[in-house]
Amino acid sequence: MTTLMAVSPAADTPALRQDMIEACRALSQSGHIIGTWGNISIRVVDGLLITPSRVDYAVMQPEDMVVVSWDGHKVSGTRPPSSELELHRLLLQQRPDLGAIVHTHSLYATVLACAHRALPVCVEDMAQIIGGEVRCSAYVPGGHHRELAIAACDAIGDVATAVLLANHGPVAGGRTLAEAVTAARILEKAAFLYVNASLLGHCAVIAGEAVAEERDRFLHRYGKEDIPVMSGEDVACHTT
Repeated sequence: MTTLMAVSPAADTPALRQDMIEACRALSQSGHIIGTWGNISIRVVDGLLITPSRVDYAVMQPEDMVVVSWDGHKVSGTRPPSSELELHRLLLQQRPDLGAIVHTHSLYATVLACAHRALPVCVEDMAQIIGGEVRCSAYVPGGHHRELAIAACDAIGDVATAVLLANHGPVAGGRTLAEAVTAARILEKAAFLYVNASLLGHCAVIAGEAVAEERDRFLHRYGKEDIPVMSGEDVACHTT
């Protein structure tokens, strides 16, 4: 079983804030976010750094980001934090292995959220980046932000790095902002594959032990392993 390691908080720098803006813009351009209905947070030394409420990504500036303490009080920033602050705050508190959270409204993941269906691990990169079945939370009406956060925390568990908010949209996390954005994209890809494979009559699911192995390799050995180079005979065997 994979051991979850707590991540160190990131340094709150202008470059990190600009990276958040660029991530929001990229997710918007790819259709994962519509308008300003999406938000990002990062674990920093003073608490969490989060995108502001109702600011167009096209004009958002690094100084628009808001720092909020772990007890929910604003530490710095002139704008109000995202209205879904509690979602980010409670998830990051519950999951010290996550350093960043990305909440989007991507289409196929939201299809499953509207069906109140979990997303099983059906493709290899989902096993590596997300690490387990993505469950759907109980439905919470709009505006009940703390109840929504509690429902998400109840559903996410301690293995998968993502959760579906019923009738709302997906949330994905990672050790870094880049990893969280990748997780959000892979979650949407996996949801697309699962929905369409199911339309064919069946979507084969990756076995739990294989998922755990893939996740452990990604977390602890990916990019560090010595990958054996195939000999000419091996190549011939694989190409006949």
